[in-house]
Amino acid sequence: MRIELAGTPGSPERPNEDWVMAALPASGQGGCLVLLDGVTPPPGDDGCVHSVPWFTSRLGGALAELSASRPDLTLEEVLAKSIRRTADAHRISCDLSHVRTPQATVVLARWGGAAVEYLVLSDSVLLLESPDGSVRAVVDDRLDRLAPGTLSSVELTDTLARNKEGGFFTAAADPAVASRAVTGGLPLAEVRALAALTDGASRWTEVFQEGDWHAALGLLRSAGPQHLIDRVRERERADTERVHLGRGKRHDDATVVLVEL
Repeated sequence: MRIELAGTPGSPERPNEDWVMAALPASGQGGCLVLLDGVTPPPGDDGCVHSVPWFTSRLGGALAELSASRPDLTLEEVLAKSIRRTADAHRISCDLSHVRTPQATVVLARWGGAAVEYLVLSDSVLLLESPDGSVRAVVDDRLDRLAPGTLSSVELTDTLARNKEGGFFTAAADPAVASRAVTGGLPLAEVRALAALTDGASRWTEVFQEGDWHAALGLLRSAGPQHLIDRVRERERADTERVHLGRGKRHDDATVVLVEL
């Protein structure tokens, strides 16, 4: 088994708000991966005294522990319990009902026995490669399906779209959001490799169209996660006219994990 991961902050002046871990249980059977992309809040009050990295570290740690130690739980249950545990850690000091309370996108995958299970919430992506080399992307596309103009301002994103029916969902303080995740599973024999990418790294395919998902996984295998991130940075710097980036961030936190089974 090969596990390789890399992450780079969008700016050296800001901490990386992504979080990633791959774990192999002490039993020696199976494993899991966790990838989070913390949502950067706009300037102003978010009702919380903690940072986004604090939140992603807490949530990520809970997800990794429960995914690895509780095979009796579905990944949806793992996410719900992890959100509740993280919320309990700061509900006394913080207003968890605030629309901008710390939150994150989530990718979970767990393999062992005879199956691979997966969960995706919001706009990070999970790639599954089959033994014949074909690659399937597991995505939660609700953000892409929002009406044109909905994301034209931060205020509209917060009040009309985030964690509301008809909008998109992220892991914040409400465990019920776990039921909104894209979930599924495959026989273990049908998965040769997995890769998870935050949207800062998936720009290689989704924004700059350097290659499809099959090509992205091939690049990860041949050159490694850091190389893909470096290629994204090169394209970001070259897009001086913002032909591809539009109104998006010049550089976003970018994190990738590759697991070859």
